[in-house]
Amino acid sequence: MTVAVLSRLRGSSLAARAVRSSLLTMGGFGYAQALRLATNLVLTRLLFPEAFGLMALVTVVLIGLTQFSDVGTTPAIMQSKRGDDPAFLDTAWTIQVVRGFLLWLAACVLALPMSWIYGEPMLAQLLPVASLSLVVMGFKPTRIITANRHLILGRVTLLEVSTHTVGAVLTVSLAYATGSVWALVVSTVAMGLFELAVNSYFLSGHRNRFRWERAAAAELIRFGKWVFLATVAGFLFSQADKLLIGKYLPIDLFGIYNIGYFLASFPVLLGGMLMSKLLIPIYRESPPKESRENYLKLRRMRVLMTVCLLVLIALVALGGVWLVDVLYDPRYAMAGAITVLVACAQIPHIVVQTYGHSALASGQSKLFFVLAASRAVLMIAGIALGLQVGGLAGGIAGMWVAYVAAYPVVVWLSWRTGAWDPLHDAVFMALSLALTAGALWLNRDALMPLLALQV
Repeated sequence: MTVAVLSRLRGSSLAARAVRSSLLTMGGFGYAQALRLATNLVLTRLLFPEAFGLMALVTVVLIGLTQFSDVGTTPAIMQSKRGDDPAFLDTAWTIQVVRGFLLWLAACVLALPMSWIYGEPMLAQLLPVASLSLVVMGFKPTRIITANRHLILGRVTLLEVSTHTVGAVLTVSLAYATGSVWALVVSTVAMGLFELAVNSYFLSGHRNRFRWERAAAAELIRFGKWVFLATVAGFLFSQADKLLIGKYLPIDLFGIYNIGYFLASFPVLLGGMLMSKLLIPIYRESPPKESRENYLKLRRMRVLMTVCLLVLIALVALGGVWLVDVLYDPRYAMAGAITVLVACAQIPHIVVQTYGHSALASGQSKLFFVLAASRAVLMIAGIALGLQVGGLAGGIAGMWVAYVAAYPVVVWLSWRTGAWDPLHDAVFMALSLALTAGALWLNRDALMPLLALQV
């Protein structure tokens, strides 16, 4: 048994690289999230709830700027036949650097309007400083993407672990020294600088320099125009709750909501990381349309991932209230009910999460945009309507409705790329409904105060 397992980990075959990369990605992500949770617990003792609400708004703006300007350099490098060509890599890196400076300028322009919209004057000071991290991010070497492209993630994972560790220590130290939200902002920029330094020094491969090759730029722009639109939609899809709920909740309750959301979203974030790092190379090297063997190989991988992610989200959905009671002080008690509801809302997404990247892997970024846009429209409508009808609980329920309503578009996309697996979906959708019903029934008493809360 042990010999068989070890044999699957050795060698340079796609299966061996996929297994090794999966284990490394899950291990690194698990460590990062455990460290993030531990840091979060310490910070709740050192900072006030409003600090988490302010930082959530800052983060929404930074994510929005990043995604509203994403030209798809990472998926372009991962799927392109020129993904190892120095001229192609340097052109992509040059675009990335220029974009980082433009994003910082945009954040400075938005700082004052954001402070007016949300009634928080400190945003005008926090945003220009926090957005310096976008400049730093622009200089990240393409060697990271190249390692992902070839599923060689050992050193990348080790450097990510060191970055998260240094960031956690710095954040807690600054929070202890200042007791201010500035600790979160300054540590974000410092962590970006450390990550840039270690990746630039320790990762082997092509050293980027400023270069502009017309053919490379044309390919990047041709592929990236749909990725750009898809990431705009992806921002609206993933941050709709922050934009809408953050507008209506008091800043302290919004901070508590974000703690609950953080605890509930661990399985979805893990799934997203696995998909982005593994699926594009796997779909690229083993297209499901090419043969029945490839299709069955992807089915086995998809089933394994779905089972693992459903087990994780089941633990959160069933035990979210208990988890918050154990980890946090009474000020954050409502985060337990929020954790349960958000986890239940995300279960349908877990079931079909493996399909989206099949379009990017095959170079069909337009299909990926259609899926992202559909999800964004449904998510905004679901949350907005839910808030009006049922308050915060209704807004979270609207997320579940949006995920379910997007399934026909998921089927259309996965059918076009040859990846759709109706047997997988039917079995796991039935399990997800049973899990959702069980979690809501088990935590019914703790959910009552949240159901009564209006915004």
